[in-house]
Amino acid sequence: MNILLIHQNFPGQYKHLGLALVRRGDRVVALTTKVTEPNWWHCIEVLPYKVTGSSSKEIHPWLRDLETKVIRAESCFMAARTLKQQGFSPDVILTHYGWGEPMFLNDVWPDARLGLYCELYYRQREGDLGFYPEFSGTEKLATESLRLRNLNSALYFDIASAGISPTLFQADTFPPLFRDKITVLHHGSDTAQVCPTPDAQLVISDDLTLSRTDEVISFVNRNLEPYCGCHTFFRALPKILRGWPTAHVVVVGDDGVSYGSPPPEGTTWKQKYIDEVRGDISDADWQRVHFTGRIPYNKFIALLQVSRAHVYLTYPFVLNWSLLETMSAGGAVLASDTASVLEVIRVGETGLLTDFFDHEALAEKLNHLLDDAPLRARLGLAARALVQQKFDLKTVSLPQQLGWVDALAHT
Repeated sequence: MNILLIHQNFPGQYKHLGLALVRRGDRVVALTTKVTEPNWWHCIEVLPYKVTGSSSKEIHPWLRDLETKVIRAESCFMAARTLKQQGFSPDVILTHYGWGEPMFLNDVWPDARLGLYCELYYRQREGDLGFYPEFSGTEKLATESLRLRNLNSALYFDIASAGISPTLFQADTFPPLFRDKITVLHHGSDTAQVCPTPDAQLVISDDLTLSRTDEVISFVNRNLEPYCGCHTFFRALPKILRGWPTAHVVVVGDDGVSYGSPPPEGTTWKQKYIDEVRGDISDADWQRVHFTGRIPYNKFIALLQVSRAHVYLTYPFVLNWSLLETMSAGGAVLASDTASVLEVIRVGETGLLTDFFDHEALAEKLNHLLDDAPLRARLGLAARALVQQKFDLKTVSLPQQLGWVDALAHT
């Protein structure tokens, strides 16, 4: 079978599925803007395309997002036409549509089955918009523009054969018109690789290496921003550091923005909240807070393996893969009581929950977790067992995804 993968940050969600397709004998070709020259990635032919054109300066601001996606879609369309002229005809196209790339691919290959990675459909209620009143005046997506933001999603409802979504929460954000086409399948966690390791070590600096004997608190996000609760966590830091005078807090994440609104001009969300709490933290205590930026995957896994308590906060939004990795590593998790989290964190069984808005409660519950070694052990064992049962890459997720691709090809 000929399969085309399209992802602006290839391999993205297709890292494991793409390789599994190749291993079973399928021909897999990828289109992406991430590379500038044709190359091979583990027997997958990776072909570049370049986005040409730019957004109009005078366009209505609510239309800018859609125009950006149309521009990318046109460029991807032209690359697809070239690929067709070279003789490639996919049976199945797998793509994350969030950047608009597959918008016109049905016009190039009308017989190909289009399978979409469905990350989220924005909702005016019970979603991320307006979730935190503190930021209601600065949110990137105004209610009035939300329908236009969803136009990109709606454009695929009549051309896609099927969709895949990693969690029930994410799938259920889509309207009934398309929800029936979506199968809930997570991309999986390699529980054999991400596992408890008693002798794990994390090198912070030439002078500091952390291990399981240290009191390590971890907080991980791609970018440190309010959508991921950085403000709540930072506001809890003074109380956390005073309560645990020998603990080390390791914060992973960049200074950019992945999902929410931009920070006030001239600063970052990270710096804004550091400035807010720094006066309540002594210099000695501040030396125990370690900001790593982004780190290599092996170092990230080492952090999870040495962490005594992992804090995970999120809007009612996309469930970050780092939470399942933490659970796979046997981590004791304190997470926000938000909808997307409740599918995997069962209170007192696979983790603890705290109010996303309440930094005082976060500090108190984290203190309880750090002070109770038997509880941490029990939560970690149950968390890992859940991931092995429902999300294991090799025994659960990949077989299900391969079956989904085969079913897609014959729809």
